[in-house]
Amino acid sequence: MASFDHDIAGMDFDEHVCKVSVVGVGMKSHSGVAATAFTVLAENSMNIQMISTSEIKVSMVVDAKYGESAVRALHKAYELDK
Repeated sequence: MASFDHDIAGMDFDEHVCKVSVVGVGMKSHSGVAATAFTVLAENSMNIQMISTSEIKVSMVVDAKYGESAVRALHKAYELDK
């Protein structure tokens, strides 16, 4: 397999982000879980920079300054704070 060293012109990275995930096997059978997460973050003015999904997980990358507040908002939305 050929080396890719010459194909990469540059790389950018951001150290000031965090990943927030919603995880659970119930995501397979309950629709709207991801939509709820997206809505909650949007309503709190938290821009989602990247989204990754699987059958049981939705992960979102947000600005690091929103990490804790994003988790708290999602806990409240899914009633995990009770």
